[in-house]
Amino acid sequence: MPKEKKKRATIRDIADAVGIAPSSVSKALNDLPTISENMKTLVRAKARELNYKHNSNAANLRRGTSRTIGVIVPKINVAFFADIIAGIEQTCFENDHRLIICQSDESFEREVQAVETLIQQNVDCVLISLSQETKTTDHLKEIINHNIQLVQFDRVDHAFGSHILVNDNQEASFKAVQHLISQGYKKIAFFGGPDYLPLYKERKQGYLDAIGASGLTIPYNFIIDNILKKEPAEAAAIELLKLKTAPDAFFTVSDYAALGVLKAARLYNKKVPEDIGIIGFSNEAFTEVTSPTLSSVSQQSKKMGRETANVYFNHVLNQQHTDGKVSPSLKLVIESSIIVRESSSRKNKRKGPKKDS
Repeated sequence: MPKEKKKRATIRDIADAVGIAPSSVSKALNDLPTISENMKTLVRAKARELNYKHNSNAANLRRGTSRTIGVIVPKINVAFFADIIAGIEQTCFENDHRLIICQSDESFEREVQAVETLIQQNVDCVLISLSQETKTTDHLKEIINHNIQLVQFDRVDHAFGSHILVNDNQEASFKAVQHLISQGYKKIAFFGGPDYLPLYKERKQGYLDAIGASGLTIPYNFIIDNILKKEPAEAAAIELLKLKTAPDAFFTVSDYAALGVLKAARLYNKKVPEDIGIIGFSNEAFTEVTSPTLSSVSQQSKKMGRETANVYFNHVLNQQHTDGKVSPSLKLVIESSIIVRESSSRKNKRKGPKKDS
C-alpha cells in the first residue's frame, strides 16, 4: 500500500501540542513582546519538532500583498531574455520578493494565457515584453483592472498607459550603420522585424536616417522586414547576393539573422569582412564564437532586467509608501553600445571586440 501523504503542520497543531491559543503561537513565532521569552522558546522548539513551515502566501495576503512579481518574455532560451530574467531575479531577491516566469513563445494566445495565470497567482506586478504576434494590448487592461502594477520592457505598446523601459533603438541602429559606412561599405542591406512593433520600426528608421545622412542610395529590395531567424535570413541573403549589384554589407535587427547572412556569404565564397560586412543586434553569446566573430549591438540586457524590476521597487512602491500616488507614464531608456568584432572590421583589423559608442 502506498504511504499516506503526511499533512503539513499548522499553527493550530503547535497550539494543541503546547496548550495555548493559535493567536499566541503566531505572536510567539513573530517575536512579539506580549509573549514571554520562555513561551517563545517552547513554541519555536515545538515548531521545529513538527517541521512547521511558515505559510508566507497566507501571511502576505493578510497584508494585502503577495510579494511576488510575474514576468512574461517571448523566449526563455534566448540569451537576451535570459539575461533580463537574471537581472530581474537578482533584484527581486534583494527586495525579498519571489519571481514567477512565463514564456509566450512568440504567441499572442500564450501571452494572454500567461497574463491570466499571473492574475490568478495574485502577483503584485507584471513585467512584460510583447510577443511578435501581439498587435493589440487589450489583454493588458485586465492587469490594471485587477489593481496589479504593469511595466512593459523592450517590446512595448507606447500607446498603452503603463511604465515602460526600452533601448535607444533608433540611435543604436543609426550608430551601427554609421560604423559600417566608416569601414567603407556603401551598399548596405537591412533585415528588419515586424513593422507593427515599435522597436523594429525604430531600428528601421535609424538605418534609414544613417543612409540618408551619408548620401547613399539603397535599392528598395535591399530593405526586407520580418526576418529575425537564421533560415529566412540565409534564404533572403542568397537572393540578394545573386544580384548583379549585390549588397556589400548587411545590418540585421537580430543576431540570428546575422548568423544566416554569415552562412549565405560562405555559400557564395564571400569573405567576411573583406567582401561582406555584417552587424547584428542583441549581442547573443554565440556572436563571440563564430568564425569570424559577429559585430552586434549590445542592449545591456542584465541592466535592463535590473532597471525594469526597479521601476516597481524604487518608483511604484516608494511612491505608494509616501503619497499613495504613482505616475502612469514613467519612461526609461537604456543606452545601447556597438560591439565591433571581426565581421565588420574591414579597416584596421582588430584582434578583439571594441565598443563603438
